[in-house]
Amino acid sequence: MTERRIGHGILDALSGVPLFATAPLYRHWHQRWGATDEEVRGSMPGDEIVPKASFNATRAVTIDAPPKSVWPWIAQLGYRRACFYTYALLDNAGYESADGIQEEYQPPKIGDWVPMAKKVNDTTAFKVKAFEINEWLLWVKPDSTWAWKLIPLDRGRLQVG
Repeated sequence: MTERRIGHGILDALSGVPLFATAPLYRHWHQRWGATDEEVRGSMPGDEIVPKASFNATRAVTIDAPPKSVWPWIAQLGYRRACFYTYALLDNAGYESADGIQEEYQPPKIGDWVPMAKKVNDTTAFKVKAFEINEWLLWVKPDSTWAWKLIPLDRGRLQVG
């Protein structure tokens, strides 16, 4: 990382600190950020794996793009892969997120590790459990899941939840 990138990373991290510090004040809202009541009540791939989860969040965003344009960006998520498209210092251990498609992670394969940290094992990484290209992706760990659904809307828009 160059000195300039380090400086930008520090500024990014400092701008995010107030959000993390005040998180308990808006946690309920954040757990369902962007999702409608119907989406929060709806099912997601993998719900049957951890039926009584201690933590559950359903977030959504509408994007002006077709599923095939968004899918590759989701498929390559993970520590030291494309990273998490967020603050380099806070969420990516100082690594910049990818700014393009990383072909080595396309398409995902059942059983692929998706690391959340440098050390990769059953508690620090998910595994790709199942997916339908351009539709949904499911990661699992022994006690948790992480899933995405790409729902086409009218006029080429896309709901990602």
